[in-house]
Amino acid sequence: MARINRPRTAPSLSFKSACEHNPLRLPAFLEPELAAGHPWVYRNHVPTEFEAITGSWICAQAGQTKVWALWDNESQIALRVFSRKSLPSPEHIQERIKRSISLRLGVTATQTNAYRLINGEGDGLPGITVDAYGEFAVVATYSAAVEPLIPWLVDSLTLICAPRGIVRRRMSGQADNLAQIEVLRGEPPPPELVVTEGGVRYFADLALGHKTGLYLDQRDNRRTFSNFAKSGTVLNLFSYTGSFAIVAALAGASRLTNVDIAPQALARAKDNFRLNGVEPYPHEFIEADCYDYLKASVGLTDRFDAIVCDPPSLARNRSQLDHALKAYVRLNTLGLRLVRDGGFYAAASCTAQVSPEAFRKTLAEAARRAGCHAQIVHEAGHALDHPIVVGHPEGRYLKFVILRVLND
Repeated sequence: MARINRPRTAPSLSFKSACEHNPLRLPAFLEPELAAGHPWVYRNHVPTEFEAITGSWICAQAGQTKVWALWDNESQIALRVFSRKSLPSPEHIQERIKRSISLRLGVTATQTNAYRLINGEGDGLPGITVDAYGEFAVVATYSAAVEPLIPWLVDSLTLICAPRGIVRRRMSGQADNLAQIEVLRGEPPPPELVVTEGGVRYFADLALGHKTGLYLDQRDNRRTFSNFAKSGTVLNLFSYTGSFAIVAALAGASRLTNVDIAPQALARAKDNFRLNGVEPYPHEFIEADCYDYLKASVGLTDRFDAIVCDPPSLARNRSQLDHALKAYVRLNTLGLRLVRDGGFYAAASCTAQVSPEAFRKTLAEAARRAGCHAQIVHEAGHALDHPIVVGHPEGRYLKFVILRVLND
């Protein structure tokens, strides 16, 4: 087991007072956002002459609003705000965790043993998420600035939740599926960890799986999609380990086609089918680029009763927004052409830079190009264990829209 330091004590009262009396001055126009709970200050809003060490607590002020934040020298998010009242302490972090857990215990934890325990910015701990997978907790960090909080976090999780093991994945600066696992306390998780979600079972690879192992944010959307895929044929694009197809199969779908470019993901999808008592054959598991598959399929006569299209993020920053919007139009135009008259098309976007309004516009344009009439019958975002601060609209990265497709 990897050793960690004991929690650091908060800076002295004199240090705190000095910072509060000489705060970093931010543009006054940021005050409404910070007062409403926005957790980020971008680098271009910080005086260019300001210098600090990554992980330093900074007291900053915009107008009359003061905040305590952690400084990051590398990210475009220079300050991550943790408090508008006082300098955070181990007790402060512990209370944030207790508050987060109280939201999950009443609903989410009774339906599944795999859920988001702490949702970063949405739970007042920006740059950090914690996911529960059975008896194990996975800490994911997205900034080097949060390093001073890790010992506090681990101690609080141990005290409050008593997990069998607490492990960590560092997400900053690398693809999720290349992240490495680090044991912070207790035991490492088994490579064949099985979790349950509303009666459905999945293998979760906490070390190398996408996200922290599974796409927990799509839980509610999987259940909803199964209601539109209770019979007939279903196409699961960007299928990963087959979760949308499995719920459709268990709901009564007759034939499932899973398409993904990663052979290891398709192999795990077959494992998940068997885990739930569904034989992979005669269902299809096609290793292909989804764009190429759709282009090759457009001229065929076969149509699907339901399609789900859940691609990875198509933009890393605001400069790639235009490219992402055009890509969504192209992708969903091809997908809509493969839905039978009266069938359903579920389109998802996890690109944070694309707003719900902008995503709906791409679907409208895709329907126009596909020559069909599309009705929105359902629209949602993350599962309820992914709360969003009302003053932080960027926190709603996931969009999920189910369309009824009519060929006029």
